[in-house]
Amino acid sequence: MRAVAGRIGAGDRLAVPAITASLLGKRLSFLATGACLYAMSVYDKGLALSLDNTVIEYGHDDGLWTSSMPLLHGKPLTYEAGEREAWRETLVQALFAGLLKPLWQTFNRVTGVSRRILWENTAVRVYSLYEKRMAKIEVPSVRERCEADFQWLLTQAEPALFGLDYNPLSHFRRPPTWVDDGQRSIRFRRTCCFYYLATEPAEYCSTCPLLRPGKCR
Repeated sequence: MRAVAGRIGAGDRLAVPAITASLLGKRLSFLATGACLYAMSVYDKGLALSLDNTVIEYGHDDGLWTSSMPLLHGKPLTYEAGEREAWRETLVQALFAGLLKPLWQTFNRVTGVSRRILWENTAVRVYSLYEKRMAKIEVPSVRERCEADFQWLLTQAEPALFGLDYNPLSHFRRPPTWVDDGQRSIRFRRTCCFYYLATEPAEYCSTCPLLRPGKCR
């Protein structure tokens, strides 16, 4: 964690381990969910993300992450006719309960960072993946599959698939707040990821709860 802290600019901050763990967790969430869920929903293929098949290569150059998450064995996982729902559950359980939960437990134990922060870091990456990146897909059948998968993840995926007693994608889905005199809306986070503590001068994520109207920094 200290080596990573130096790279991301958090080295001279108080509570450095927690800041570093949160920001590293955001990056790992981006890599893991982006690879697994994009392949699942867009290409209808499965990637075997697991602790023993995943390698974390981290790097941070001049304020930008250069990290990657290669797989030792990358052969796509497919399914037979009529078995997509079971296949989807297997992929999601491997991603969240099998890969990310053990990482977040370790981050929490080693640094004290809240598991709620880590899981919300994960949730907002999933939201962005489906609502921004996949929303640009032009093929109707693919877009419909993405929308169906997203709704399932939000409303039907069982807590056990995440290794938790709640579905974090549903739990952290805060209703949008209208800002700028009703000109636009923002889904503010419930927890702060500490990004502003690793920047000088302080910068805030666009959905930071500290920016929510009525909140004091």
